[in-house]
Amino acid sequence: MTEIVPFEAEEKLDWIALSDAIWEGHRLPPAQVNDSFLYRGDDTLLNRSAWIDGLGIAVKVAAIFPGNKQAGKPSVNGAVTLLSDVDGTLEAVVDFALVTKWKTAGDSLLAARRLARPDSREILIVGAGNVAASLREAYGAAFPEARFTVWNRSREGAERLKERHPDIEIAEDLEQAVGRADIVTCATMAKQPVIRGDWLRPGQHLDLIGAFTPEMREADDRALQRARVFVDSKATTFDHIGELKIPLESGAIRREDVVAEYTDQDRFARGGEDEITLFKNGGGAHLDLMVARHILERWRSA
Repeated sequence: MTEIVPFEAEEKLDWIALSDAIWEGHRLPPAQVNDSFLYRGDDTLLNRSAWIDGLGIAVKVAAIFPGNKQAGKPSVNGAVTLLSDVDGTLEAVVDFALVTKWKTAGDSLLAARRLARPDSREILIVGAGNVAASLREAYGAAFPEARFTVWNRSREGAERLKERHPDIEIAEDLEQAVGRADIVTCATMAKQPVIRGDWLRPGQHLDLIGAFTPEMREADDRALQRARVFVDSKATTFDHIGELKIPLESGAIRREDVVAEYTDQDRFARGGEDEITLFKNGGGAHLDLMVARHILERWRSA
C-alpha cells in the first residue's frame, strides 16, 4: 500500500537529526543521480532522480515559476515519490514542500555544523522568502544563542519575514551586515553576484543556496578565491550551476580548488579559526532521497 506523507509530518522532525541523517546517508554506496532541465523563458522544469543501494529510489519533479510570486502563489511546486530498493514498487508520496524545505535548509545546516565556527553568534540571512524562514529554524537549532539579521532587496519582504520570526533584525546595508556576520546564508534568485569577496573577513562561513541554473550565482569570483570551497556534490554543482560553472570556465578557480564534498568525510571540516569557508548547496536528488526516506521513517515510527 502506497503511503501518503503530508506536510504535517514535520511535527515529528528535528533539524539536528535530519542533518545527521544526511551525513550518514553519505556513508552508503555512491548514489546514481540524474538531473534534467527544461526551460521556457524564466520558468524551469527540473526532474531529479536518485538511486542509492540500500536506501531506494526517489524521483522529484519541480516546476520553478518565478513569476508566481507576483500572483501570491508558490514559486516552486512539484511531487516527490519513493520507490522500493527491493522490487521498485511505489512506497510513498511525500509532500513536495516538506521534502524541499527540510532538504534545502538541512543541507546547509549540516555544512555549517562542519564548517562554521562553533562560537558563531551573528547570522545574516540574505533573502526573505520561504527558504529564509526555514534557515532561521534550522540554524537556530544548531546555534541557539545566535542573533539573526535579514537583508532583502525589498524592505517589505524583510518585514514579512520578521512577522514570522519577530526576533530577526532587519539590515539596511548589505556590505555592513556581511562584515558583522559570523555566518552568511544566502537564499536569493539572483543571476548576478550579491555577495562580494572583498566584504568577507577571516573566520566567516558563507552558505550559498539560491543558484540552481547555469546562469545563476550569488557570490563573485573573489569570494571563491578567498575561501576554502566545499560542495554537497561535485557531480551536481560543477557543470550545472553557475555558482561554480561560470568561474570554472573562466579560470577564476580550478576544480582542484574545491576541498571536499560530503562523501569526503575526513576532509569536510574547517581547518582553522581564521579561514573563510564557503559552501555551495546544490541540493541534488540524492539528498531528496535521503531526506524523504528519513521523513518516511519518522512518520512510520510515529
